[in-house]
Amino acid sequence: MINMTQHLLPDGRRERIVAELRSRGMLRVNELAELVGVAPVTLRRDMARLAADGVIRRLHGGAVLMEVEEETGPLLDVARRVGMLVPSLDFYWPEVIHGAQDMAAERGASLILRGTSYEDTNYHSHVEHLLAAGAEALLLAPDVTRSETAELLTWLQEAGIAVVLVERDMPPFSEAPRCESVSTDHAAGAAAAVQHLADLGHEKVGFVANPGSPHRNEIHRGWVRATRTCGLDTDAFNRDLRRPQRGDDAETVATLVGDCLASDTTALLVHADREASAIVQHCQQVEIDVPGDLSIIAYDDEVAALFTPPLTAVRPPRTSIGRAAMGLAVERLRDPGRPAHRVIITPKLNIRESTAVKQAH
Repeated sequence: MINMTQHLLPDGRRERIVAELRSRGMLRVNELAELVGVAPVTLRRDMARLAADGVIRRLHGGAVLMEVEEETGPLLDVARRVGMLVPSLDFYWPEVIHGAQDMAAERGASLILRGTSYEDTNYHSHVEHLLAAGAEALLLAPDVTRSETAELLTWLQEAGIAVVLVERDMPPFSEAPRCESVSTDHAAGAAAAVQHLADLGHEKVGFVANPGSPHRNEIHRGWVRATRTCGLDTDAFNRDLRRPQRGDDAETVATLVGDCLASDTTALLVHADREASAIVQHCQQVEIDVPGDLSIIAYDDEVAALFTPPLTAVRPPRTSIGRAAMGLAVERLRDPGRPAHRVIITPKLNIRESTAVKQAH
């Protein structure tokens, strides 16, 4: 049997929504979508229009007619459901997820988690899965350089879905709507590392990074500015190093270290831990002393403390990032009209054994 409500025009669908709410009282989004016979995304768009017209009040997970609330008093909100889509379930992201989960528990919300990968281009379908599971708000970490991301965020805004970008922010002149966001001040983290090395007497502080990192440019920008501010050699060693993980990477790392020392660079800021550890291991194999001959600061601090020697490292506030993102999502659900917030959190420099005062040669 064909469900004719699928073919209703917007005004007809909204009349059906009002009729179902008048008949049944408060309904959750998925229940109402099934009754009306439309996709949850379409229903949310209609609900946003009805709420703007003052016909219904959107609750966390559902809706109620305003006339029902006026007769019976405010209804209790149902549990908030926030979807989270992250590009990895290991390394950087578990602490972010735990932070979001902790804040969700504190604020009476529930987290629906889904993982993808940095290479996955099927982002839209993952978002649809979260919405189908009942998510009323989304914590997302998309590739902001892709045009599809702007299209997705526009679609979500039109559907009335609250979005918080996590460790991401759209470019200033993007066509995408301005979303709320929470991110690390990676440039400040790089600056703290350079300042520490300058205080130790290093005049040439080089930079090595994985070019595939979404934060590579921010960290590089912080390194450039701090180098100038500290009065260091602005023509310092600057090299990309794709994530070393195979035996045939040894020659690449050896060449990098050789070029670094040939340029009279005595200290390096390296993003991220894996790249830093590969450089340190090569130095140990060829009897280059760390930190005596070359001081090294890793950026990310995921496993830097476990290495030998323990690496001085910049640690992004991953747990705080997750907590802040969930907090913004919950507040947006409670007050859809509030101004958009962009939260920037400063990372911490953990000083360990891989940095030392520059030695005179």
